[in-house]
Amino acid sequence: MVGGALQIAGLLVGGIGMIGTFAVTGMPQWRVSAFIENNIIVFETIWEGLWMHCIRQANIRMQCKVYDSVLALSPDLQASRGLMCAGSVLSFLAFMVAIIGMKCTRCAQSSWQAKGYIILTAGILFILSGAVELIPVCWVANNIISDFYNPMVNVAQKRELGEALYLGWVAAFCLIAAGAIFCCFCCCCEKTRSYGYSAPTYYPTHSQHLHRKTESSYSKSQYV
Repeated sequence: MVGGALQIAGLLVGGIGMIGTFAVTGMPQWRVSAFIENNIIVFETIWEGLWMHCIRQANIRMQCKVYDSVLALSPDLQASRGLMCAGSVLSFLAFMVAIIGMKCTRCAQSSWQAKGYIILTAGILFILSGAVELIPVCWVANNIISDFYNPMVNVAQKRELGEALYLGWVAAFCLIAAGAIFCCFCCCCEKTRSYGYSAPTYYPTHSQHLHRKTESSYSKSQYV
């Protein structure tokens, strides 16, 4: 009962992380224009993402344009595009493997030990996908903060952290948490299984020995 609830909780947390990863990959709010010093044109907001950049004017009209070439991106966004795609694929694989290996899924030709290994594989994939997602999110955030406090960077080119970065941290945490849940569940099941295999040997008590000896002597007297 507790194991099934633990698996369902891990699957839900992993599903939230997977959906968040998909959303972060497609969102354009990775870099947001900063309104500092002379850059006080507040009716125009610039968003820069992995696939497109958008300009929003006076909270009414928004125009987005897909990048003409990958070379138009900065090196950190180029690497982030590949890493986020890899993280999305890994999170989806982990989610599907977790569904296959869940205890409530009935497979006629699979043993419980095999399902335990499948759950462990899903947990490792979840942790790996969360780590892969953390790399581009932290990398881009570090570059934004470094450029923001760099006096050599033009004010018009300075950016702030976008909503996609915060959502990326939350999604990565959910993926790693789901992986930890599945790995802990597999370790607990392995300990329970090993304890069951090493059950104490049953030895007959002294009264049972005495009862058997009495029965044997009684049968001999009947024979005589």
